[in-house]
Amino acid sequence: QVQLVESGGGLVQAGGSLKLSCAASGSIHSINVMAWYRQVPGKQRDLVTDITSGGITNYADSAKGRFIISRDNAKNTVSLQMNSLKPEDTAVYYCYATNRIRTIDFAYWGQGTQVTVSS
Repeated sequence: QVQLVESGGGLVQAGGSLKLSCAASGSIHSINVMAWYRQVPGKQRDLVTDITSGGITNYADSAKGRFIISRDNAKNTVSLQMNSLKPEDTAVYYCYATNRIRTIDFAYWGQGTQVTVSS
């Protein structure tokens, strides 16, 4: 089992910044993809951004130019720097990671951290 623990959520005014962090621990073999998703009540959980172990990143259109994902492979951590925040960024943000054992990726989720952007 792999545990993901997020930190850094909170309340911020529109235009402000927040940084989320997530640390993986437990029976880690090789963390492959790490990502951030977000979810608002009544809607599906959507991908915000992801990053491979090689550093290749992918962003949702809503995050491009404002959010930056980074990771430390040695520490099995991933961070999300969120700038120019908008009220529509308000959501619970979830850390996601896959733990590769041989050729199989096992997926894990963090417990989520609330981000609230006030107008």
